[in-house]
Amino acid sequence: MRILLLDIDTLRPDHLGCYGYHRNTSPNIDHIAAEGVRFTNYYTSDAPCFPSRTALATGQFGIRNGVVGHGGTAGDPRHEGPSRGFQDRLARESLPAFLRSTGLKTVLVSPFAERHSAWTFYAGFSEIHNTGKRGMESAEEITPTVLRWIEGNANEDNWLLYVNFWDPHTPYRTPESFGNPFQNDPLPEWITEDVLERHKQMVGPHGVHEINMYDNQTSPKYPRQPGEITNMTDLRRMVDGYDCGVRFMDENIGQILSALETKGLLDDLVIIITADHGENMGELGIYGEHGTADQATCRIPMIIRWPGMSAGHVDTGFHYHLDLGPTLAEMFAREPMPSWDGASYASVLTNGEDNGREYLVVSQCAHVAQRSVRFGDWLYMRTYHDGFHLFAEEMLFNLAQDPHEQHNLASEQRAVCKDAVYFLNEWHDQRMKSMPHDVDPLWTVIREGGPFHARPENLLKYVEYLEETGRGSAIPELKRRHPQVFEKQSR
Repeated sequence: MRILLLDIDTLRPDHLGCYGYHRNTSPNIDHIAAEGVRFTNYYTSDAPCFPSRTALATGQFGIRNGVVGHGGTAGDPRHEGPSRGFQDRLARESLPAFLRSTGLKTVLVSPFAERHSAWTFYAGFSEIHNTGKRGMESAEEITPTVLRWIEGNANEDNWLLYVNFWDPHTPYRTPESFGNPFQNDPLPEWITEDVLERHKQMVGPHGVHEINMYDNQTSPKYPRQPGEITNMTDLRRMVDGYDCGVRFMDENIGQILSALETKGLLDDLVIIITADHGENMGELGIYGEHGTADQATCRIPMIIRWPGMSAGHVDTGFHYHLDLGPTLAEMFAREPMPSWDGASYASVLTNGEDNGREYLVVSQCAHVAQRSVRFGDWLYMRTYHDGFHLFAEEMLFNLAQDPHEQHNLASEQRAVCKDAVYFLNEWHDQRMKSMPHDVDPLWTVIREGGPFHARPENLLKYVEYLEETGRGSAIPELKRRHPQVFEKQSR
């Protein structure tokens, strides 16, 4: 058994051709999708990067493993405490450790652990290649490492090669020499001039006036990355920058597939293509960030080509990315690890049988503090800390009619909101009963001053920027929502 797992940072599925995108961003990924199973309602349980990959590696929701943010107490996995043995649980029950126990050599090509001091991400890998730039790599700096490994090792039996690409992540870093294959392609049709004008009236990090989180600064090193979107030309630069990252990464994936084909290994190779999270490109008025618990951030691609199993199949059931571990366990005829929260969807791979969940709960605590429920056509979002975006406490979107989250229906659809709150409470009760801790790390984040990317010092700086850019009218509401920040300043 040989498995190639491609983990592409910040890849939203609807910017891939196989998911219906109108631009030719992903011919190599599309080819693999046509030979396997494509999942259309696949979500990270916890966003963004660090919480997502920790959930995948540990097999546990962030509320249980403790990692829901990018700093503070919620930026470290929970200790096992007195029950810890000579080795910790992850030495046996992390996803790579489980795969290693089946006889696979587990190989990682990624800088991710160093980026977030996420050292538990290494658990279970027998061979690790850190590409050395903490997630600022472009694909041409990663692919040579992968190709060298393939040349020297791929003919061996029984391996998992886990490769991490970063190109769709900001700052958009595709080399200028690549050009822009999309310069004559239309933009996504939903982002009209009227929509952009509405977004100009909004405030919050990564809005159109502050792509650089809290200001409009740019870097000459990244000419594809705008600092502000004032017109449709700027918008094109933003979307093209992202799409060029996707296409450049896809071409590098093509090099890897070609190398495996040259060795005669491609036909029998299991290929898994997924991501840690997506990217807001105008959803909720946010551009170039994965900072909310919404569809754009939390929905991710999942494509699995397993020779001899379902091919050309599209699955619409609801699944978490942490369901991958139990699925692989069933495919290997093994029991899942006892600490895992996921559920197997192996029947989708073997015979196309739908076994999706009734609903999903997804979380974000690095930029905002939100939990959301995805069920039916609905996305219900509950905000506990707005990350200075002035979000409503409750938001509800009909994704069948409004996939880009422009119309909050919470006040009009109270019965739907009540159903969502029931699901949210049911999920929360189940999680709290399943762990020895009595603390929900979402509230730890809030008690420690808020999400890492929305700390009080950031708001004080941002208020000055709002004044400088003529948007001071938003400041009174920010002060009303976050009085403790300004009270502390006035002392």
